[in-house]
Amino acid sequence: MRIFVAGATGEIGRRLVPQLAARGHQVTATTRSAAKVELLRGLGADAVIVDGLDGAAVGEAVARAEPDAIVHQMTALAGTADLRHFDRWFSATNQLRTRGAQHLLAAARASGVRRFVAQSYTGWTNIRTGGPVKTEEDAFDPSPAKAQTETMAAIQLLEKAVLEAPLEGLVLRYGNFYGPGASDALVEMVRKRKMPIIGAGAGVWSWLHLDDAAAATVAALEAGLRGVYNVTDDAPARVSEWLPYLADVVGAKRPLHIPVWAARLAAGEVATRWMTEGRGSSSAKLRAAIGWRPTWRSWRDGFLVALVERPAGRATSPLHAA
Repeated sequence: MRIFVAGATGEIGRRLVPQLAARGHQVTATTRSAAKVELLRGLGADAVIVDGLDGAAVGEAVARAEPDAIVHQMTALAGTADLRHFDRWFSATNQLRTRGAQHLLAAARASGVRRFVAQSYTGWTNIRTGGPVKTEEDAFDPSPAKAQTETMAAIQLLEKAVLEAPLEGLVLRYGNFYGPGASDALVEMVRKRKMPIIGAGAGVWSWLHLDDAAAATVAALEAGLRGVYNVTDDAPARVSEWLPYLADVVGAKRPLHIPVWAARLAAGEVATRWMTEGRGSSSAKLRAAIGWRPTWRSWRDGFLVALVERPAGRATSPLHAA
């Protein structure tokens, strides 16, 4: 296929493009930076400089590429994670999820593109009642933390726009990313003992290695899937389980324990809820549909390979495009 990858220099895009090229697809990949054109060419793509919020430019780029499918991987996270001001931290990404997605969908309609794949997220968005692991049939959290209301709305708008568009729309809800470039900041926090276990650490997280996220995207696209699918590993786990293990893996001291009331004062509502009430996600639907299984089926093995002896890099987060 001819595939247009918007946001190709992000953590997923840089892994997705070479996997698509290796399977014989013709890839047109976008970046906002002229400095990254050679990177994309080296990954096997035709590079295009375009701002995802410029509707005319997006339309022209898609028309020139004449793709069979568009993959929306545009995000714009930068700097240190700011959970207290979550919506402000995600403001640019949320614009790409809403306005950016609308520009891509309009370009798809104008150019007759049938397949459209969008990056979404599963994790803190899950309803915090009921069982510890949620499926695509479970509801979004109806009462997210105040600092996350805009981000939750942007995710819901993105999914609604893709699923209601008159084309073959596919939404992939990725779990929490880890791997080089995606979890450096998390590892550094653990090493400095700045990520404590809050209360009993009962919040459940689902993880996903970056390479597995890209591989799942290729498989789902080639299979022509439509609808909403979670993409996670097979081992959702409580914070009280994965956080001490991560500390051991990276050679850090065991994490501190703090009570919930103190965490609300020190870290804020977003972090406290996520660490104590979060729900994991199941990717059984995707496995049943196309037989996909992650290479790293458990974060236990994946952490050992991806995080050991990795120097801290630019400040990113396990939230990816949460």
